[in-house]
Amino acid sequence: MYPRHRIDIGLGDLAFAARACARRADRRRLAEAVERLVSPPDGALACLSVRSGFDLLLDALDFPSGSDILVSAITHPDMVGIVELHGLRPVPVDLDLDTLAPRPELVESAIGPSTRALLVSPLFGTTVDLEPYAELARGTGLLLIEDCAQSLHEPGLRGDPHADATLFSFGPIKTATALGGAVVRVRDPELRERMREALAGRPVQPRRQFLARVLKFAALSALARPRAFRAFVRLCERQGRDLDEMLSSFVRGFKVPYDDAAFRKRIRRRPCGPLLRLLHRRLATFDVGRLARRAALGEHIVEELPAPFFHPGWRAPIRSHWVLPVVSADPTALIAALRREGLDAAPPHATSAIVVVPAPPESPETEAVSAQWLMEHVVFLPAYPELPERAVRRLLEAVREVGATAAPVEPPRARALVR
Repeated sequence: MYPRHRIDIGLGDLAFAARACARRADRRRLAEAVERLVSPPDGALACLSVRSGFDLLLDALDFPSGSDILVSAITHPDMVGIVELHGLRPVPVDLDLDTLAPRPELVESAIGPSTRALLVSPLFGTTVDLEPYAELARGTGLLLIEDCAQSLHEPGLRGDPHADATLFSFGPIKTATALGGAVVRVRDPELRERMREALAGRPVQPRRQFLARVLKFAALSALARPRAFRAFVRLCERQGRDLDEMLSSFVRGFKVPYDDAAFRKRIRRRPCGPLLRLLHRRLATFDVGRLARRAALGEHIVEELPAPFFHPGWRAPIRSHWVLPVVSADPTALIAALRREGLDAAPPHATSAIVVVPAPPESPETEAVSAQWLMEHVVFLPAYPELPERAVRRLLEAVREVGATAAPVEPPRARALVR
């Protein structure tokens, strides 16, 4: 059985990371080396994670308590939690399912006197054209933040030029993973220097913690082989364990609630030397060819999808297919058909810990109807370059089999906001 997702790291990189844990390291020089690989180099900060970078950004901005932060209606729950940790209010903006971008007219409707920033999170390997949001931001004084945790598609990490800050993740299941780490682009020099000064005062991640992660993902890489993965699936079945929950727990970066003091302690750290060494290596040897093959395979599968299925994000400017989402009227039937063909597919909670951002109790009109519908109907298909051609054929056969009797899906319209 082929797993739902392939961790984008090789044994050579894992061995390099393990050896780095035994070497002395000049953290400052390593961080500067990472930042020099970013274009332009003077606008970047190397952080422990996107969570750490976002927390650092909000800390430096110091918005008034109770301010509103508009956020893409689907994002990682910790990003919402960090907004709340700073005494701010996250307000969801529903998505255009054709582009997976927040609907600009809903952004405009949601802006109020207490709104301070807009966080746009491109999903599933897509990109979002930020120009319409930048026009709104310029007219209202909002800070425009781009969370590219799921949409890394170039080694230079430029991000959209309209963003005031851009966050790139190299977490365990991300493109070109370093098993952790992030790069934060900040275009305002004064804001960036405030962040840099605050970062310098944070403790360093223990290298033994990073070594434990390296060893864990070395084991997971071995598990990703089809025969080993099939044996693991059967073991879960015999023991009555939920496969989705098991896999999700293996790759989850932070296992404590965002409102716990332990969460604050873990994200408010600097990356250790070995992590910075691996991050520099992954950026310096960025595998553009693998990324192109992944995107091409995703496009091939999308072109072959039968009519009853809907591919969210089909109109996005770039689709690098970090994961390949397909909307089905019966997600359970589609997952079962794929697993019968030896391909593990998964619902959203099992592949990526994203959620629909809840509407604030005092603003129920911001409920993200389209985003909620998407999360209830989407399935992530296995689509990575290491998937052999025969497995791709079986995948398409399973999809066609389900599509032959499936009901068509009709995405709902996003609810208009009334302020």
